[in-house]
Amino acid sequence: MLFASPLYGVFLLFTYAVFWTIRRRPLLRPLFLMVASYVFYSVGTYDAALEQDVPLGPLGWTLLCVGVIFVGSTIDFHVGKTLGRTNHPAARKALLLVSIVYYLGILSFFKYANFAVDSIAQVFAWFGLHIAPMHLQIVLPFGISFFTFETMSYTIDVYRREIPPASRYLDYLLFVCFFPHLVAGPIVRPKAMLPQLARVPVASDTMKAEGLFLIGTGLLKKVIIGDTLGLNLVNRVFDSPERFSSLEIWIAIYAYAIKIYADFSGYSDVAIGSAKLFGYELPKNFDVPYTSADLQEFWRRWHISLSSWLRDYLYVPLGGNRRGTWKTYRNLMLTMVLGGLWHGASWNFVIWGTLHGGALAVNRAWQRWRTGSTPKSKRSEDGASSRWTLRRIASVAVTFHFVCFAWIFFRAPSFAHATLMLTRMSKFTLDAPNLAPKVMTVLAIGFLAHFFPRRWFERIRTEFVAAPALVQGVTLATFAYAIHFAAGAKVEPFIYGQF
Repeated sequence: MLFASPLYGVFLLFTYAVFWTIRRRPLLRPLFLMVASYVFYSVGTYDAALEQDVPLGPLGWTLLCVGVIFVGSTIDFHVGKTLGRTNHPAARKALLLVSIVYYLGILSFFKYANFAVDSIAQVFAWFGLHIAPMHLQIVLPFGISFFTFETMSYTIDVYRREIPPASRYLDYLLFVCFFPHLVAGPIVRPKAMLPQLARVPVASDTMKAEGLFLIGTGLLKKVIIGDTLGLNLVNRVFDSPERFSSLEIWIAIYAYAIKIYADFSGYSDVAIGSAKLFGYELPKNFDVPYTSADLQEFWRRWHISLSSWLRDYLYVPLGGNRRGTWKTYRNLMLTMVLGGLWHGASWNFVIWGTLHGGALAVNRAWQRWRTGSTPKSKRSEDGASSRWTLRRIASVAVTFHFVCFAWIFFRAPSFAHATLMLTRMSKFTLDAPNLAPKVMTVLAIGFLAHFFPRRWFERIRTEFVAAPALVQGVTLATFAYAIHFAAGAKVEPFIYGQF
């Protein structure tokens, strides 16, 4: 179910009304939200299956995808309970392995089976043996990468004894499938979410107003900025770069940088805002990433829940920066390459991850050379961003253009498309008949909104929250009209729903 569709509005209102009627029922409350979340998930899965010839039919495939979540959640709940009362090291490792093998097995089958078949066929071709790869007819379950990471973090945290096992089965099922974050995050940590689900929810008028504001501004970003740029420029250029001039391709790359940010941060805003309406807090996922002066800062601001997950459950277990300089660079590279593959089964994602891993290693080496010691893992981002010196402006520009260069491989349908775009960019042809004034205006608004001082945005949000209900209603109605006016004939899916 797409957040930008009218159906989601009806679903959200109905779920909200029923939820607050039964909020003090410790069994009925999580059961209702869990069923509502499965319905939310099933609608999108069924619609996707209708568009493809899946083996089990749309209904069968939908039940299979819902079953994957339910069975995995049930396994993890019981694994966690058993881990909590087991002290034998070998038994604990075996239990952890059960959970990890289930989710990595599911992820590998749905996401990487056809990629593996294609890769094997390509290796045989290098030796002159040509085989026709047999593809499985697989529809990727929405959000599979997100809920697998969330559930793995639960069993790993319980194994590490960082959190106690979940005490109530329904609470854990709801933690995994709660509809605001189910399809595209933010990736929620169990230690932050499970305690919220265990207590009776409370949401003040301020919290609910903040939620409505986030939903409204998130949809504005997604529909007015993201969809307009995608439908009118980005999709056409990346799919058929041979038809466009160098200038148009350059502008399309900038437009994609703004589109993916507006689309994904807009989704996160709607998710966080929706959760607030039910009295739950989800983690912040974006913090104006294109204002970053280096890649380390960029990854502290972009898809924060994923980058922190990769740090805590992959980079640090690999050794982090504790085992010498070269192993630190190796760990950075492995983390980012695997992070690239997390996004999808494509060599383009491997290249994208390799570019970021290599650049992060260079970034760290440069910092070591400048400071003569190991750089601090975190610095004052607010203080840094408030001092726009000439040096910082230059650093932000260089970082932004590197990120845009890597986005070419992330978005291009194939490596051939990416190389064709790079080739045509180097021709320096400047005709631009496809750069419509509407697109350029929206692109300019996207850039200005991104670099809009955060304190100004926070002031607007504060004024909205403090305003009378009538003013809030008129503001939200204006948002709705603007979204309806700007929306195309077909709602564009959120980019990260495919991951």
